[in-house]
Amino acid sequence: MATQPTTKPQDFEAFCRETFNPKKEFAKPEVLKGYRVLSCTQYILGPSCASYLAELGAEVIKIEAPRRGEAMRHTTPFNEPFLYPLSKWVPERGTGLGFLGANPNEYFVSIDFHRPEGQALVKNLAAKSDVFVENYRPGTFDRWGIGYRQLKEINPRLIYCWLGGFGGWGPGRVRASYDILGQSQGGNFGMTGKQEFLGGAPAKHTIWLADYWGGMMGATQVLAALYWRDHVSGEGTFTEYSQVHGVTRQLEYALPLYGKHGITRERWGNWDTQLCVHGIIKCGKSSYPQSENPQEMEEGYILISASADKDFARLCKAIGDTTLAGKYAKADIRVKAESQMEIYPALEKWAADKTKEQVAAIMDTNNIINQPVWNAKEVAEHPHWNERGAVRWLDDPTYGELLHQGPAYKMSATPPRLKWALKPVGADNEHIFGNLAGLTPDDIKRLEDQECI
Repeated sequence: MATQPTTKPQDFEAFCRETFNPKKEFAKPEVLKGYRVLSCTQYILGPSCASYLAELGAEVIKIEAPRRGEAMRHTTPFNEPFLYPLSKWVPERGTGLGFLGANPNEYFVSIDFHRPEGQALVKNLAAKSDVFVENYRPGTFDRWGIGYRQLKEINPRLIYCWLGGFGGWGPGRVRASYDILGQSQGGNFGMTGKQEFLGGAPAKHTIWLADYWGGMMGATQVLAALYWRDHVSGEGTFTEYSQVHGVTRQLEYALPLYGKHGITRERWGNWDTQLCVHGIIKCGKSSYPQSENPQEMEEGYILISASADKDFARLCKAIGDTTLAGKYAKADIRVKAESQMEIYPALEKWAADKTKEQVAAIMDTNNIINQPVWNAKEVAEHPHWNERGAVRWLDDPTYGELLHQGPAYKMSATPPRLKWALKPVGADNEHIFGNLAGLTPDDIKRLEDQECI
């Protein structure tokens, strides 16, 4: 009897590579296709919430102020790089790069929320939408007659997601908020920064973590509310997200520590209060010794993690320091503040004649977890990001080739995707107002001339 040939099972990496291939994203369905979202948002917190839904296939219509758009279009590094044009009315101005990350895949229209005809247009679109997202100061849209209480009378199935600094009620509600303010008041900056003996100053995050994280929390609220509407109640709902409270949600053990023992968690720099070694050290040499670019001439940094006793022993052997190995062999001794104040300077002294890549090679040889601190260039050029589509070149229909982040997660059946980066202010006025709001070309021209749209 002939032996049947056996097929070797596909290994897991090959399975994942095939299942999540970013080149096949557009051949698969979109999980939120058919849902319409109105994004009356500005800056990053609100826009990122809507854009996460757009990545999943929702039809997101971004509504901005006529002609010049929302404020984030006018922010860019040191007021230098822009993408032109800002709009057909202001072609000599451009959109700043700060606008890019939170507005992909959206349609762009413009409406003056203050004017009766503009408010009527908002109500017209809301009657045909599933979700309404806004992040103006609490009660602003309610005062204009286009808040949740008014729109639910027009569309009882509408999910209204409001995001802001402090919430719609409570002592801090009337204050405006930005990411840095949210992180400052929420408690993050109080424990982020240099140790006291190194100056003790707090350190702000250069990227808007509270905004992008908060936007994801808002999108999570929307998805939960859609499920409740579509499978349980049949009705919409009103959701609220406080940026400040979202930051406080991330404080780990700081609040229980204070509540139980009255101790305020302090800043501990690039080291760790619970593990040692588990921190970032400075290397003595630049990774680009021939470069004349000041950004590349600085010395490198690397994360080293060797908190288990056996890992720390290997680390000490790798750097040739038997004193540290004997003195700090046990984790409960190493983690003490005074111990770390000796261990990390010793590591930096050893790394003083090395690049971060040379340190990494030594750590790899000795099976010690490590990661050089990479800049944007090093991330953008790394094959791991490029192969997985986490960083990709996008042929944007308006602005041409742009280096852009891809979706941060994968889904086998209904993957998120990146279609375009952004559009000029009011680029889709004719399409949206004509097809959805029933305006004629003459109506659109009249309202544009009046700067109502």
